[in-house]
Amino acid sequence: MTTTWVAAFRSAVIDPSQFSFNQPLSFTGMTLRQILHLDGGGTTLRVRLSNRYGTDPLSVAAARVAVRPAGGRGGEIDPETDTGLRFDGRDGTTVPAGGEVVSDPVELAVEAGTDLVLSLYLPEKTGLATFSHQPAETGYVVEGDAVSATTLAGAREVGARFYVTGVDVLAPEGTTVAVAFGDSWFEGVGTTTGANRRSPNLLNRRLERGWVVNQGIAGNRLLADGIGEHALARFERDVLQVPGVSHVLVNFGINDLGLPGMWGQPPVTAGELVAGFTELARRSHEAGLRILVATIGPFADSTYPGLDSPEVREIRRTVNEWIRGTDVFDGVFDVAAAVQDPERPDHLRAEFDSGDHTHLNDAGAQAMAETVDLGLLKL
Repeated sequence: MTTTWVAAFRSAVIDPSQFSFNQPLSFTGMTLRQILHLDGGGTTLRVRLSNRYGTDPLSVAAARVAVRPAGGRGGEIDPETDTGLRFDGRDGTTVPAGGEVVSDPVELAVEAGTDLVLSLYLPEKTGLATFSHQPAETGYVVEGDAVSATTLAGAREVGARFYVTGVDVLAPEGTTVAVAFGDSWFEGVGTTTGANRRSPNLLNRRLERGWVVNQGIAGNRLLADGIGEHALARFERDVLQVPGVSHVLVNFGINDLGLPGMWGQPPVTAGELVAGFTELARRSHEAGLRILVATIGPFADSTYPGLDSPEVREIRRTVNEWIRGTDVFDGVFDVAAAVQDPERPDHLRAEFDSGDHTHLNDAGAQAMAETVDLGLLKL
């Protein structure tokens, strides 16, 4: 059987100098342990480390991967699976400022749904850390070199993910990989931390073959930078460069409409959003990808000041009518219709509301995942 490298996990990162979200952003003489819930599996893997937004080289003295045992808690690992990562044959590596490194291949069989545990020992002060700011997963930090420790007693818990952008696996040639490219409704804000109830996770449980990797960034926008580079700017890196990608699922719009209001700026126009979605479709088709686009979900009466307004509600309705009726995409998944209150369609249904009237809870993420026609993800 012929195999090829494909993405089995992705984590989209942002610049900590622009947005910190109250997370620790520098490490000195510490072990950082992170849980990576794999979307796909294979016989061999490699890990991608990033210092994309760092201003100084990142020294990694030791790096290891292991599987978290079934029922395992916190940063616990199965010691029988504990495996060292090497980089060009060496135990450690230095990731240049603005750069990325890929580990040497490691023979460690993993499956979709495996919790892969990545441990990094960072001996020197790192400077501001390239990170994913709201991954709906907990990381663990302890002093010293504890990369092979079965458990991390007294570890400090952190709510972000640092320095890792992906895991690739060797999988059968022809394996289809879709990229969930969007904002917090993909990244998982509002869902239960550590439960892997993000909408792409739940979509994966419906698939019989292939899988979806998650490139959502909470607060991200289609048209303008803010929390992370905007979608049109990061599309090449976070979609087209993903190995094995065949489809892209797009979910943007809430932050283009609402975040400007939070910052005292006017929302984008319906025409500007239509132009942005159309450009994503053009680039996807030019690259040979199929593109599926979500309608923009409701967020009336959001608890985030300035996010909601009558003007924003009307623009959302206009853009959604266009998304449902256009033929520029290969498919549409009507998230708005699935999660809106039938009596008040600008509002989330109460049973899907995480509590802020803006983000989906676990049940809402399930409803979102069920809107995707699986037939549209087949080649």
